[in-house]
Amino acid sequence: MHDSSASPENDVNVLGHQVTFKEAVRVWLRIAMLSFGGPAGQIAVMHRILVDEKKWVSENRFLHALNYCMVLPGPEAQQLATYIGWLLHGVKGGLVAGSLFVLPGFLSILVLSVLYAGFQDLSLVQALFFGIKAAVLAIVIQAVIRIGKRALKNGYMYALAAVAFISIFFFSVPFPVVIIAAGLIGLLGRRIDPERFVVIKGHEPPESEARAVDSMMSSDTAHHTRASAKRAAKVLAIWLPLWLTPLVVLAFTLGVDNVFTQIGLFFSKLAVVTFGGAYSVLAYMAQEAVQTHAWLAPGEMLDGLGMAETTPGPLIQVVQFVGFMGAFRDPGSIDPFMAGLAASVLATWVTFVPCFLSIFLGAPYIETLRGNQSVSAALSAITAAVVGVMLNLAIWFAIHVAFREVGELRAYGMNLSVPVFDSVQIASVVLAAGAFVAMLRFKVGMLPVIAISAALGMAYYMMTGGAPL
Repeated sequence: MHDSSASPENDVNVLGHQVTFKEAVRVWLRIAMLSFGGPAGQIAVMHRILVDEKKWVSENRFLHALNYCMVLPGPEAQQLATYIGWLLHGVKGGLVAGSLFVLPGFLSILVLSVLYAGFQDLSLVQALFFGIKAAVLAIVIQAVIRIGKRALKNGYMYALAAVAFISIFFFSVPFPVVIIAAGLIGLLGRRIDPERFVVIKGHEPPESEARAVDSMMSSDTAHHTRASAKRAAKVLAIWLPLWLTPLVVLAFTLGVDNVFTQIGLFFSKLAVVTFGGAYSVLAYMAQEAVQTHAWLAPGEMLDGLGMAETTPGPLIQVVQFVGFMGAFRDPGSIDPFMAGLAASVLATWVTFVPCFLSIFLGAPYIETLRGNQSVSAALSAITAAVVGVMLNLAIWFAIHVAFREVGELRAYGMNLSVPVFDSVQIASVVLAAGAFVAMLRFKVGMLPVIAISAALGMAYYMMTGGAPL
């Protein structure tokens, strides 16, 4: 597919500085290495680097892209990276941004899966990530505060965020229901009180046009962002075969009942129903992987999620561990570890190829809707709801960082995660509080905070075995 803006010769100019493709690659790799803590933490990292530090994309455009990714199936943070990479350098930029976002997590979980299958001992890994999780919690909380300040401009937006939080945190309302309801409320609100419901503006004020993407748009050089039926047909012609051909080949060569075919089919189906990210689909994945396919024992699903939580990359990368263990235990005539490696690649492929398809197909049309008042009102309401969703994730993550044991409370239609207070990890709380103060009060960068937290956490964990203070 021809994409004139995707070459280094057409690098983006911002504030007199060329955003070269090579520089973008370095930044995307940096983001990938810092992408701990699930979608809330990953979005926080991207926001801080791309909006605040590099000034490559404006606040409104960042939120506009985020809202689209939020309503797609699949990992919203990886799709957001792909979207912004595509905005900057076309298809090549989107491929690099989205692939690098996955690569560190893929390699990390592959190594951990081999260790887990062969030795069942992850104590060193747990020690390494003990402090990192505490630092990531501080990043997540900071993200909620930063995005909340920009999105919650009036009482309507605060109310939407509060209702979204209560719906998910207390009553486990499905994420798509919350987002669709917020969008409908925004459309209705635009008719009732348009000034207060259009918070996410369609176009930027003049001073923000110095941002890389907005400068490119205003100079009419972003040819790759123009929507057309011909471009959409090309995207479908390329990405649908990339996604589905391996499944057809496996079915014909190995049979539908073969473990590799089953892994490919299951995770392809999962890729189109994972609205709301890994947390929302974990129960379904666990039920199918444990009870239906018997790829894992019950407790191993939680071990896999723990790997995904404490390594960079999307939480949905746990699919790789599930695929590895399924093929490792049913390798046929192949070496078990080689079977696990092949299944890891397969599960990752069929999970993330649909993500690239969604962005490259839909993003040009989403860009054409910028400036539409009805769409802006709907996206403003969705953004407010997303703040509530991020707060829910922040609290969920905080509970699991601060406490060793978490129970469930079911009453009056509510399903709450309740910490066992005797299991509090004071060391984690202290590390998280220190990281939060360092970043918010003293403006210390993320890399030093994560490095120091990791070192302190590892020293503590190795000395005490992770035992409570």
